[in-house]
Amino acid sequence: MRLDRCYSYSLPFSAHRAKKSNNIAIPSSVPIDQFLELAETTPVLDVRSPAEFAQAHIPEAVNVPLFDDHERAEVGTLYKQVGKDAAMKRGLELVIPKLSELVRQTRKQVAGPEVLVHCWRGGLRSERFAMLLAAVGYRPILLDGGYQAFRREAHRQFAEPLRMVILSGLTGSGKTAMLHELVERGEQIIDLEGLACHRGSAFGAMGQPPQPTVEQFENDLFAGWRELDADRTVWVEDEGKSIGRVFLPQPLWDQMTLAPAIFLDVDLPARAEFLLGEYGQFDTSELAESITKIRKRMGGERCDTALAMLESNRMRELTELLLDYYDKSYYHAQEKRSRDRTELFPMNQSADHSSLDELCDLGDSLLSPLSRS
Repeated sequence: MRLDRCYSYSLPFSAHRAKKSNNIAIPSSVPIDQFLELAETTPVLDVRSPAEFAQAHIPEAVNVPLFDDHERAEVGTLYKQVGKDAAMKRGLELVIPKLSELVRQTRKQVAGPEVLVHCWRGGLRSERFAMLLAAVGYRPILLDGGYQAFRREAHRQFAEPLRMVILSGLTGSGKTAMLHELVERGEQIIDLEGLACHRGSAFGAMGQPPQPTVEQFENDLFAGWRELDADRTVWVEDEGKSIGRVFLPQPLWDQMTLAPAIFLDVDLPARAEFLLGEYGQFDTSELAESITKIRKRMGGERCDTALAMLESNRMRELTELLLDYYDKSYYHAQEKRSRDRTELFPMNQSADHSSLDELCDLGDSLLSPLSRS
């Protein structure tokens, strides 16, 4: 999918001039908007510890840690209990023996001379690392404010209004498949379930890779968000505030709650057939585990009935029983939402070009009163 960038210029490295302190070149830093633009074509090194990086990081960044997890904890404890000077002294003792290894790791990851460097808050870790790189011929640029600046920018942009249309419908309506059809047509989408590695139900983790952390989910979402053209329609699948173990950023959830929706009206047999194709290939034990997850909400008797159907391979009956449960859950959730407008869109299970055209026209009509001058 080719989408226009929100940022229209990049600042060349030749435009940055390093400051000098006591004859030691201190690489200059750039604000987050310029850093993100440069990151489109320039490697990003995250010098935080491996645990910090694993928790969440800027997409496409590479981890070359100045300290390992134990060393970071040791230096941090010294800083809090003894003071800055003691922490810096110990930090130097830990780093000096591995300077050559840090350069080797960098050369393994970075082919050219230009490189972007950041740590947690844009402090000593990234500054000292960048000075090392400058000494061996690199032209490093620091992120002003570090990784924290990236996180602040992500949440700021999630609050920027989009021309959003929610694609809604009962379980098995093929909403995600429809989103992908819209991408092929050249439309903009936010695939929340794809980013969350979860399909949003008790069965949602089946066949999916492990879910990211909430923080990493937001970072990956932000990477796609930056590619969106705010003047064009953005299609988003109707979701709850959580998808598996990750949560939607509050500003995005607020936008989704207020956005108009299109309800894909698909009959029960077609939805059952779709779900049989999606989940019918999974092992009985996996399906039984997912059914058991909703035992309390579904009711013990109905859960036992569902498990018996699964055991006797009555898959069509099982699917329709589960759809009855999920349909009631859907309508109950919708009663709690304050969405102003939802339009019904009757359709067959497979969308053709004419139905996609009609869907897009309906989306445009829903947004026309909201168009910016």
